[in-house]
Amino acid sequence: MSDAILPLRRAIHAHLSADADLTALIGTGRIHDEPPRALSGLYVVHGEVTAEDWSTGSDRGCEQKLTLGVWAGETTSSRKALEAAARIVASLEGAALAPEGQRLVNLAWLSSKLARDPKTHLPTVTLTFRVVTEAL
Repeated sequence: MSDAILPLRRAIHAHLSADADLTALIGTGRIHDEPPRALSGLYVVHGEVTAEDWSTGSDRGCEQKLTLGVWAGETTSSRKALEAAARIVASLEGAALAPEGQRLVNLAWLSSKLARDPKTHLPTVTLTFRVVTEAL
């Protein structure tokens, strides 16, 4: 049910873009589908997604494990990236997302990983979530 991936991504993007507390931390227009080139400061990038069938005998469903990456620029500390990551988790917990053509069954944070990019040595926090949706 790969048709659930893009609607969920759009719903998460819209929700996080409207989060005033997150915007206060990272700024406006700082959530991206692809990593921007030469962007400084904090920003969020949609990462990897794995989608699997979660259908029942009567309903079509999809379980997704998805990642969001919080990148810190050269002038930003790992502490700021961790603060933004914590805000994202708090914002998505219990969020009433409405992906087009889908009903949100469950959205749960699974893990956070702080690391340094091997090329740039800049801090990044990778958040992993599990999301289950059913087709409407």
